[in-house]
Amino acid sequence: MRTADFLRFAFQSLASHRLRTFLSALGIAIGITAVILLTSIGQGLQRFIVDEFTQFGTNIIGITPGHTDTRGGPIGAINTVRPLSIDDALALRRAPHLRAVDPTVQGNGEIAFEGRTRRVMIYGVSHAMTDVVKMAVAQGAFLPDDDPRSARAFAVLGAKAADELFPDTSPLGQHLRVGGERYRIVGVMEAKGQVLGMDLDDMVYIPVGRALEMFNRESLGEIHVGYDPLTPLVEVEASIRHTLMGRHGREDFTITPQAKMLETFGTILGAITFAVAAIGGISLLVGGIGILTILTIAVSERTAEIGLLRALGATQQRILMLFLGEAAALAALGGLTGLLLGWGIGQLLHILIPALPVETPWSYAVIAEISAVIIGLVAGVLPARRAAQLDPIEALRSE
Repeated sequence: MRTADFLRFAFQSLASHRLRTFLSALGIAIGITAVILLTSIGQGLQRFIVDEFTQFGTNIIGITPGHTDTRGGPIGAINTVRPLSIDDALALRRAPHLRAVDPTVQGNGEIAFEGRTRRVMIYGVSHAMTDVVKMAVAQGAFLPDDDPRSARAFAVLGAKAADELFPDTSPLGQHLRVGGERYRIVGVMEAKGQVLGMDLDDMVYIPVGRALEMFNRESLGEIHVGYDPLTPLVEVEASIRHTLMGRHGREDFTITPQAKMLETFGTILGAITFAVAAIGGISLLVGGIGILTILTIAVSERTAEIGLLRALGATQQRILMLFLGEAAALAALGGLTGLLLGWGIGQLLHILIPALPVETPWSYAVIAEISAVIIGLVAGVLPARRAAQLDPIEALRSE
């Protein structure tokens, strides 16, 4: 039997029982749809998180006060953590491999101009902030390179804060009250939008030393460090650790490289994506049971046909291949339908909910389709063997 005849025979057999074929393929289609849809959302979420963090740059390290490792020790040592200071940040500027160091502290406060007030996030930073993170100034300039411990009262506004307080005039050179103190506006940042629910445009940036006084704090919230991308991360961490331990006497701080944070996020989201794909795989097994059922019934109904084929010279192997071909075709059609449904529903969700990240991982799609065909073949083995082992004389008598 030629290949064309073989394929025609398989598809004609499926077409002769359309409802049964549809219901059996539906189980495979639902499984593939679930795999594609769930993994698309998982992959999109992973890409969304990576894009959110990397939009500020990729060679960034965050240093926070306190050490996260759990160790034994007396209870009285809990409150002996030394705060991170501006002097620590200045010392890090002299450490090797570091290109820029930005001490930061943040808090909520009120800004006012000529009777208009607005409560925003106040960020205490240094002039090096724009060197560490990818944020640009749209108007004017960023904070000057003053000594952060005694910097002048200059402020830089986020794009939204500038539009709200200065709708009809340029804010540059104007004097603004920030937390009750008078600051001169020297710049306006480019619009950045929201990142993980935080509006970066509704902010005001002031010198970090003044922010510490305003919020009555002793410790910085974090020190952001930009480093040379050609330097191994291990050497950069060692440089930071050596500098701060030389000042603090012990490691009472936490170093969090952005690369490791993204790697952790990727591992977690990858595991979640695999888990939801496995859940969708259960539906594929259910679809395989459907294929087993329809082919078992088909063998019983087509006994005479099988006997005629044997009488015409078809071998047991050819009969086996015919039924396995039907199983593979049934699974492939169901899988293809599931791929189209999963992709279509994912795109529809993205249109209806633009904030929902959806990105179809085609590697999963290929694996799912191959798995569907394999499951169809495995499910068709028993019915196909039963058909191939029928005695041709007894099969013809069944008519």
